[in-house]
Amino acid sequence: MKKPALPVLDMSQLNGSAEERLSFLKALRGAARDYGFFYLTGHGLALEKQKAILDLARTFFALPEKEKLEVQMANSPHFRGYTRMQGEITRGKPDMREQFDIMNEEKALAPAVIHHAWQRLHGPNQWPAALPALKGALLDWQQRLSDITVLLLKAFAEALEQDKDVFADNVDGGPYQHMKLIRYPGQTQGSSNQGVGAHKDPGYLTLVMQDGQSGLEVQTDKGWVSAEPIEGAFVVNIGELLELASNGYLRATLHRVVSPPAGIERLSCAFFMAARLDSTVPHLALPAHLAAEAKGPESDPANPLFFEVGENVLKGRLRSHTDVAARHYPDLMRATA
Repeated sequence: MKKPALPVLDMSQLNGSAEERLSFLKALRGAARDYGFFYLTGHGLALEKQKAILDLARTFFALPEKEKLEVQMANSPHFRGYTRMQGEITRGKPDMREQFDIMNEEKALAPAVIHHAWQRLHGPNQWPAALPALKGALLDWQQRLSDITVLLLKAFAEALEQDKDVFADNVDGGPYQHMKLIRYPGQTQGSSNQGVGAHKDPGYLTLVMQDGQSGLEVQTDKGWVSAEPIEGAFVVNIGELLELASNGYLRATLHRVVSPPAGIERLSCAFFMAARLDSTVPHLALPAHLAAEAKGPESDPANPLFFEVGENVLKGRLRSHTDVAARHYPDLMRATA
């Protein structure tokens, strides 16, 4: 196997000797700063369980279209459910993938207590009646991934020489969770190869579990590199909230997915962790030697960044799922027209 294009970090070192722990924290800071991406091993999630989740994804996407459309995301003001091929937009172009999104399982807020548009993100998931095993399995998996990201967030605090609980006010009581099963079909003649267009993630951290098919690519100083699958490892990337919190010391990196060759499909499961929607990203007081290397968050007029977590998350949802936005958020679409 050729050397991976991205750093590989062993999370089990966090529970090792003091020397191993410091080695992990140093590698974590370097990977997040230099690449914004890395592979994560030693996370404690069995390979058999990973494969079982991808098998469930394969079973879901094999359902008749009618059954998948019964839980289509357009039904949900909370952005939960199934999105058909080319139903999500990235950088103005449709993505060649179908997907199934879930978030924290919760009740929708009563209209009387909604004072901000992002509060409409709270709500229940949609579950296909034809696949009853999906609910328990995915909610359990989502929580396991969430637990890993909370530990990583504490590690990032230490790596940046902060109190390890500096993000506690953001995540205590449960961070915002968002997970999706994704299927990328093989390219066909004349079709776009945009599995997902180049973008950054709006939260703190993302964990991606891939099958054996490559396609995920990361923009680096040397151009686009392939994050080829490593069995059992997750690909982790930094989101916009960590870039904001660290004043740009850590970087949220552009990444994309190129559609697989004809006749081959690619399956993945992506988990996005943000702070609680009602929280605000902290401004970390970096020590002088780190602050001197912080370049500030990247400025992009087409992609404004918000310290208010709910606003930053909703921004991404509205931009990516224009059908849900038009149906359930027409007031915001008129305001930005």
